[in-house]
Amino acid sequence: MNAPTPPPIDSAALFAALAAVLPKAALLTTVEQMRPYECDGLSMYRRLPLCVALPIDEAQVAAVLRICHARGVPVVARGHGTGLAGGALPEEGGVLLSLARLNRIVELDPLARIARVQPGVRNLAISEAAAPHGLYYAPDPSSQIACSIGGNVAENSGGVHCLKYGLTVHNVVAARVALADGEIVELGGEAPDAPGYDLMALLIGSEGLLGVVAEVTVKLLPRPQLARVVMACFDSVEKAGQGVAAIIAAGIIPAGLEMMDKLAIEAVEDFVKAGYPLDAEAILLAESDGTPEEVANEIERIEAVLTASGATSLRTSQDEAERLRLWAGRKAAFPAVGRITPDYYCMDGTIPRRHLGDVLRQIAGFSEEFGLRCANVFHAGDGNLHPLIFYDANKPGDLEKAEAFGNKILDLSVAVGGTITGEHGVGVEKIDAMCTQFSSPELALFHAVKAAFDPQGLLNPGKAVPTLHRCAEMGRMHVHAGKTSHPELPRF
Repeated sequence: MNAPTPPPIDSAALFAALAAVLPKAALLTTVEQMRPYECDGLSMYRRLPLCVALPIDEAQVAAVLRICHARGVPVVARGHGTGLAGGALPEEGGVLLSLARLNRIVELDPLARIARVQPGVRNLAISEAAAPHGLYYAPDPSSQIACSIGGNVAENSGGVHCLKYGLTVHNVVAARVALADGEIVELGGEAPDAPGYDLMALLIGSEGLLGVVAEVTVKLLPRPQLARVVMACFDSVEKAGQGVAAIIAAGIIPAGLEMMDKLAIEAVEDFVKAGYPLDAEAILLAESDGTPEEVANEIERIEAVLTASGATSLRTSQDEAERLRLWAGRKAAFPAVGRITPDYYCMDGTIPRRHLGDVLRQIAGFSEEFGLRCANVFHAGDGNLHPLIFYDANKPGDLEKAEAFGNKILDLSVAVGGTITGEHGVGVEKIDAMCTQFSSPELALFHAVKAAFDPQGLLNPGKAVPTLHRCAEMGRMHVHAGKTSHPELPRF
């Protein structure tokens, strides 16, 4: 049975109702005004909404949702637009709800070691505000200078230090969330545990399908007394991958454990001048933090393990400036690659660490098969791959080849026991790959959860969880085959 066709939206009445609850000039309705909101960091897919709403507080967020809910109008929430999976792609015929103006740190309690912030607060701004108290917020995505905490919650973002300190879900203690009908609910709390189901863990990483984050309370950690990083060079990516597995097998949990291959090293060094060796096939960055005694002991153990794993050279930071310079290269990897290719497609598969070497070798084979270069930059410690596939959107067929290349990586990730995403989310980019990852009963459960929170399906429709009909049409249910492109999404 086909779903009933929704009644047409009376745009004029919708705009009038929204304008009545928003500040002056906080409702954008012209193409020129809305163009900056047509995509997020996945710029290959672009769409314009009916309008963009720019509330400045929680009450206005709730009012916008109530208005849209009463009229059956879809709503897509957006933070700062740094997402890489199309999670904030607007819905045609819907409202784009920007939370960027909710950017206040409401409370910072150094004794309780928490910060209560609005969703538009930048990730790095939390650590900057906590620094005078010797505290910081641990999750540190490479986009932390720009990305919003609300977006981090939606995608369960990580960062280069997530191996030791966890993802967003491990560092958020409470949240205020606006449901689809505008009702505000409070999840979590400052106590170690809360009665009932763990709805906080359900919300974090739900990509805006279940509710709109209106406020977040995060944990703050004491800044370590000392941190040092070891840069290990290898003459093959397989040996570097073995080095990662050996560190974890030795019972060492570094504060960060990152890897880059030769193509990424060359791009980064030309851009940042971080001191990376251009003759290495791969490098590992392994960081230790804690007291000086703890760091000295762990660094010694890390160096021994990496030497035994075949590292051709080791360099350990001698001061804070050198440590930051080595990490600056890793954090600038994406913009560095952007300087040497017209376009690139960033994947986000996650695999068991023991398969790193083999998977990287197969990715190199895919690169030859499709005739597209690929730079590998990733969170090696937890197996979260970020292959950057080079292509030229102006060259006919290049985008389709990049997509097919990317889908082979995702299918390979699932085949070796991993997942199609680690921290970027599913959005529109990987929605077809969800049919490979999950069975029909599993997807049906996801839809049931969605319906419990949002019966009308108005929040971020068409993202993250595919319909069973779509999977049947794609013929991808548990079939490791190349994903087709998204014909319904305009690409530029």
